[in-house]
Amino acid sequence: MLTGVTDGIFCCLLGAPPNAVGPLESVESSDGYTFVEVKPGRVLRVKHAGPAPVPTPPPSSLPDTAQGDRSGLVHCQRRITVYRNGRLLVENLGRAPRADLLHGQNGSGEPPASLEVELADSAGSDGHSGTGSTGSGSAGRRRRARRPKRTIHIDCEKRITSCKGAQADVVLFFIHGVGGSLAIWKEQLDFFVRLGYEVVAPDLAGHGASSAPQVAAAYTFYALAEDMRAIFKRYAKKRNVLIGHSYGVSFCTFLAHEYPDLVHKVIMINGGGPTALEPSFCSIFNMPTCVLHCLSPCLAWSFLKAMMSGQYWPEGDEVYHAELTVPVLLVHGMHDKFVPVEEDQRMAEILLLAFLKLIDEGSHMVMLECPETVNTLLHEFLLWEPEPLPKALPAPLPVAPEENK
Repeated sequence: MLTGVTDGIFCCLLGAPPNAVGPLESVESSDGYTFVEVKPGRVLRVKHAGPAPVPTPPPSSLPDTAQGDRSGLVHCQRRITVYRNGRLLVENLGRAPRADLLHGQNGSGEPPASLEVELADSAGSDGHSGTGSTGSGSAGRRRRARRPKRTIHIDCEKRITSCKGAQADVVLFFIHGVGGSLAIWKEQLDFFVRLGYEVVAPDLAGHGASSAPQVAAAYTFYALAEDMRAIFKRYAKKRNVLIGHSYGVSFCTFLAHEYPDLVHKVIMINGGGPTALEPSFCSIFNMPTCVLHCLSPCLAWSFLKAMMSGQYWPEGDEVYHAELTVPVLLVHGMHDKFVPVEEDQRMAEILLLAFLKLIDEGSHMVMLECPETVNTLLHEFLLWEPEPLPKALPAPLPVAPEENK
């Protein structure tokens, strides 16, 4: 596995992918990869595997269209208020299905009725977050009395169903982070293909065997996000599950926000907190320290600078994440030296339907270090569906006065 990752790193850093491809819309290679042209001259390598295509069942037989069945239904009710002083108040107005997810889940339990935090980009922000809707003292009363900058109301009903292997309408998308390639998902791809799932894993531009443009603009968040949009639109079906690692989590969040009706579930592995992306050279942590040390003499500085400076996404702040209504599983390796556990805990607080799982033995590359644990956890989340919503009870009949004794 390390060899595959290293090969991908050398390919993206030296700008010489081993499989040179022309600007074609789609080319199948003999080793099971597809080369997809997402825009003229920009070609991504994609691993697309799964069971043989079968006719899509009629809508009446699909799990999420059962007539009169309330299984898997979730009523998402939330009010998000942004104040001019940089405070964010998130009020959960409905029942979120947290306690019935997985056995042994960390941090399951019911979400707080409200969550008040200070936006990360506000003046004097210290990242502190607190719960409760009443505040404390006159300062809390003054904050609530201020006119909000904007208010967002979420009131929708979603059907969240079990995603089983060999179901024709389910696709799993795997998106890696900076410095990696689709090779980091080998254990997960093999595992889920054996279970009958259809899987899609691209190499980001400049990574693995994808095109390595020589201009910095090719590596901005927006350019890479549009690449992922093209791949998603090409392979997406009715129920799509996005699995991202590190920087790849941001692209999963982007797609879930853009396509709420097509993204069924999201899995975020060591992705960090719900804050807007800012350029940082410290964020190239997709590789083990020993690998970075060995490769440091031959690192292409121009590529590294382009990738790091391109991590700018001011829209992806706390409000953006709070608007998501898709269920999210957060996986965090406790020995991660680059993403503190507090960041994933903050993400779990902000998201409406989030479940946090901590893996004691893992670090930042937990899917490589603990593949069996990660695979089992991911599979359980795919199979999970919330308990049915209780049906509304009929109004009680009036009681005659003589019987009310």
